Amino acid sequence: MSAVVIPVLGGVVVIIWTVLLFARDGWWRAREIDDARLADPAVWPAVVAVVPARDEAAVIGRAVASLASQDYPGDFRIIVVDDGSVDGTVEVARQACPPRDGGEGRLTIVPASPLAPGWTGKLAAVAQGIAAAGEPAYLWLTDADIAHAPDTLRTLVARAVADRAVLVSHMARLRTGSVAERALVPAFVWFFMLLFPFRAVNRPGPVAAAAGGVMLVDHAALARAGGIAAIRGALIDDCALARLMKGQGRIGLYLTRRSVSLRPYPALGDIGAMISRSAYAQLDYSPWLLAGTVVGLALTFLAPPSLALCADGWPRLAGIAAWGMMSAAFQPMLRFYRRSPAWGAALPAIAAVYGWYTLVSAVQHRRGRGGRWKGRVQAAAA
Repeated sequence: MSAVVIPVLGGVVVIIWTVLLFARDGWWRAREIDDARLADPAVWPAVVAVVPARDEAAVIGRAVASLASQDYPGDFRIIVVDDGSVDGTVEVARQACPPRDGGEGRLTIVPASPLAPGWTGKLAAVAQGIAAAGEPAYLWLTDADIAHAPDTLRTLVARAVADRAVLVSHMARLRTGSVAERALVPAFVWFFMLLFPFRAVNRPGPVAAAAGGVMLVDHAALARAGGIAAIRGALIDDCALARLMKGQGRIGLYLTRRSVSLRPYPALGDIGAMISRSAYAQLDYSPWLLAGTVVGLALTFLAPPSLALCADGWPRLAGIAAWGMMSAAFQPMLRFYRRSPAWGAALPAIAAVYGWYTLVSAVQHRRGRGGRWKGRVQAAAA
């Protein structure tokens, strides 16, 4: 049996990586957005940033300060929705954006109402922030753990106006300080781009995705789509919003260094919790999709090194070729994160970790603990 199966497996892994490299919109290139040539709009529209926050005292000060430091020429306000924080989040946020000259400040704090059935906590807070925003042209939906360069809002708005986009999102640069982060974080973004090639997201068609840390949304288009209530139970809220908004017009998703994540993941278990919180939701809580994902990961990432190390002849050469292709595809992301090229050879092991925590996510969901975040189990809402 192995005399037939192993050569066939060798051909399969080479075909898989040939298709991924050359027939999937160049998803692996990891090109950062370049907005240098965008013209300024004739009129800078009004924007309100909405920041949901639940026990974020450790990071929200830098996040709000970066919002307050935006060099945006138009009207810009900030709303932080305090979702039941008990760690001093509100006080830290206020200190980061005090009123100017004794007058009314740019920052408004909105206390969140008790969570209604069928809503995830973050989306309920975002909806309340939007309700308090009034009627700006754009909503900047960002997180309490994201810090932005001063020109971030200018570039978001210029891109949205130039492209007539109803949603522009930037994939923020994540932390890579700890050993666990250096090993697993670049692959997190890389896997996301594999699932949702940015070029496919940015053209008409069914592929839709966004990065929740940085999303500029056309307020009127969102209202036409039914508002945040239309996705109120979504655990992966950014991609759900992207699908909703792509029904209204053009969307754009780009890689950037202008915005950076402040949230630390010091140990493997911390990153595992981040993966398992939503991995099974990505599979629509389907055991069949879970089984297919595990088989797909094994064929795509584990079979090549297994053939390269254990097979002979043609299958071994095929395994070496496929392993080399996956390592090469990982290099642009490693350069973006300034990591050693040697991490490319470790990609099979990294993929195995992600596969394991996807299984953990399914087990957590079955035990009624899916989507746990800041003391809330939210998968049931989805």
